[in-house]
Amino acid sequence: MNETMQALLTRRSVRKYTPEMPKREDLEQIIEAGLYAASGKGGQSSIILAVTDKALRDRLMEMNRQIGGWEEGFDPFYGAPAVLVVLAKKGTPYTVADGSLSMGNMMLAAHALGLGSCWINRAREAFDTEEGREILRSLGVEGEYEGVGHCIVGYPEGDLPQPKERKAGRVFWAE
Repeated sequence: MNETMQALLTRRSVRKYTPEMPKREDLEQIIEAGLYAASGKGGQSSIILAVTDKALRDRLMEMNRQIGGWEEGFDPFYGAPAVLVVLAKKGTPYTVADGSLSMGNMMLAAHALGLGSCWINRAREAFDTEEGREILRSLGVEGEYEGVGHCIVGYPEGDLPQPKERKAGRVFWAE
């Protein structure tokens, strides 16, 4: 089996991380993979917020916790030190698809580099708030964007999760 297929079949969502920040070079490669994702009509509508600043990471985590309705102290980013937020331009028919492809590419790239990742939802809700829009403005983001997902990244703590058995009856051939 080639390396690409191996990565596709062995990547798992990680929900426990060490506090060690991934190397910047690794994060840059992960981001590059996200930027090279396929996009509707080649529009490249996705943008990525690379959050390694602990204060902003914790602010995003707290917004996510509140939106999710969890008790105070719960970390919906599972201790991951880096958060790569994917947003896509509002008003295109490909917003969610473009952002989703960027997320998938980044999670596979993280795995290929020996890092853990997980897609965390509620980015749309977070960046539809005034606080979310203020964060975008403070980072120099212009235009209207919709949050697609938070790709949390870090070094896995412990063993990687084992794959679940694949459900049967999900392929229909038309030969």
